[in-house]
Amino acid sequence: MLDFFIVNGDAIAMWLTFAVIGVSMAYYAAEWAPIEVISLGAVVAVLAIATFFPGLGLTSTDVLAGFANPALLTILALLVMGQSLIQTEAIGSLADQFARLWPKQPVIAVVVALVAAALFSSIVNNTPVVVVFMPVLASLLARRKIPASQYMMPLSFVTILGGMTTLLGSSTNLLAAGVARNAGVESVTFFSFFVPGLAMAAAGILYALFVIPRFAPQNERDLPASRGRAVQFITEIRLTPGHPLVGDSTVAGMFPKLTTLTVRAVNRGYQTFLPPFDDITLKSGDTLIIAATRDALTDALRSWKAFDESSGIQAADDGEDAIVLYEALVPPGSRLVNNGVDQQGFLAQHGCLILGVERRSRMPRQRLADIRLEAGDVLLVAGSRSAFRRLRGLQDLIVMEWSGSEIRPHGMALRAQLIFAATILVIASGLVPIEVAAIAGAFTMVAAGCLNVRQAARAIDRRIVLLVGSSIALATALQASGGATAIAQVTTNVLGSAPPAVYMGGLFLVVAVLTNFLSNNATAVLFTPVAIAAAQQLGIAPLPLIATVILGANASFATPLGYQTNLLVMGAGHYKFRDFISMGTPLVVLVWIVFCIVAPWYYGV
Repeated sequence: MLDFFIVNGDAIAMWLTFAVIGVSMAYYAAEWAPIEVISLGAVVAVLAIATFFPGLGLTSTDVLAGFANPALLTILALLVMGQSLIQTEAIGSLADQFARLWPKQPVIAVVVALVAAALFSSIVNNTPVVVVFMPVLASLLARRKIPASQYMMPLSFVTILGGMTTLLGSSTNLLAAGVARNAGVESVTFFSFFVPGLAMAAAGILYALFVIPRFAPQNERDLPASRGRAVQFITEIRLTPGHPLVGDSTVAGMFPKLTTLTVRAVNRGYQTFLPPFDDITLKSGDTLIIAATRDALTDALRSWKAFDESSGIQAADDGEDAIVLYEALVPPGSRLVNNGVDQQGFLAQHGCLILGVERRSRMPRQRLADIRLEAGDVLLVAGSRSAFRRLRGLQDLIVMEWSGSEIRPHGMALRAQLIFAATILVIASGLVPIEVAAIAGAFTMVAAGCLNVRQAARAIDRRIVLLVGSSIALATALQASGGATAIAQVTTNVLGSAPPAVYMGGLFLVVAVLTNFLSNNATAVLFTPVAIAAAQQLGIAPLPLIATVILGANASFATPLGYQTNLLVMGAGHYKFRDFISMGTPLVVLVWIVFCIVAPWYYGV
């Protein structure tokens, strides 16, 4: 029996591999199990095939190599770098510029950003373009309360479409051109497929910008609950010498530096100034009573360096210097009821600083020390993680776990921008492999303090790790069992007698389907020689069929496995596997139709 498997095992193993791929895709699409479980199940199935069919020469090391694949490590490193840009708000100024141009039409700002990404991707590899624009887009969407799921997938799609237009637009293009050159075909130049690629990109970008946002899945996680709350906290700001607000004078009854905050009163010695404020210049020693949302208040305090060492908040005892914010409810029977807010006493006793008080019944104009706390009041508290662990043991406050968030480090934006710019320049220059530059950039971000180890770990999505590892295992098994070669041979046999225009359309469709399950680079390498041989059989120049393979291999929209930019936006947009199927499959069909119309006409076949 063993001899039978060894002699005839290749065909059996090939069909088993097809079965594993089919079952996996069905489970992914129907979500009959978590993505992690399906991915691990696929890896186990491929390991079983490698074990029981030794004639394939497929080892467990080959199957598991996907988990150490440079492409996977590149994606994870780029996710860490993107998180550091968001954490330090290094990309906020660029997002502000987009938003400032169209303050009342935020969708226009988003569309312009996506079109810019598509243009850049025509001459720069898609992956760094997505890494650059993803935090910009995330910032724009968060500030305008637009769900990320509406535009993160279009970001990946428009960069892939932009990469279809020139030879430099994608690594797939360069790889296929290199295979053709090694086969003696020198006709693939910078603009060899520009016209059909541009037609496909134009139609696809319109679909990505105006159709996907209308039908994209809505996910509650797109807008965290803590950021969606519009309630206001009362706080006080004491102006010390050198404070950024000292010297700010009123204009039309408002302070220009406090447009996101509501000044309820200004206390100066025994004087109290109430709005509307007229000809008041803030001085050192003034105390401002302010009402603001949590986001506006924390952003202002962070910009004023209120969370530095002088605040008195001690670093966490686990070695991380992150300061976290929580909201804490004052329950009935608490010893804090009927007492004023003693900021310094609370800080000395618990290691946490009370930043503000939320009181739904009324909005007082008093100092925090004069506000008598009531049951039901909510305190906004800042401190280290270890301090909050101790605070949870108290009965005088109920820490609301859902409200926790870390304070982004102040003054790290420029540092993160420089590290990110250097990494992108090194990637674009080609001086070192992209995986080397990305991993070095992620390490530098952590080492420079732009984000800590905990934040970096949160940027890594385990779904992506297991998806990539399992997809590479399936692709390896398909190639080792001869399945990929068999598909290429069947394509040639079926389309061999067809007219050149029909052959181009059929070849594009086969390549487009395979590129969404294998890697696009592997698909391009596999079918470029097939295209050259078919051109000789059909009696036409090889360029039209090589361009067909290149453009088809770029049509990787129907699964997150199709291209690494899809994996990059999968976590940011909180997408499921089937979201790519439902949104991406029509796009594959659309670009195929455009290709079938434009390419034969352009190449004269």
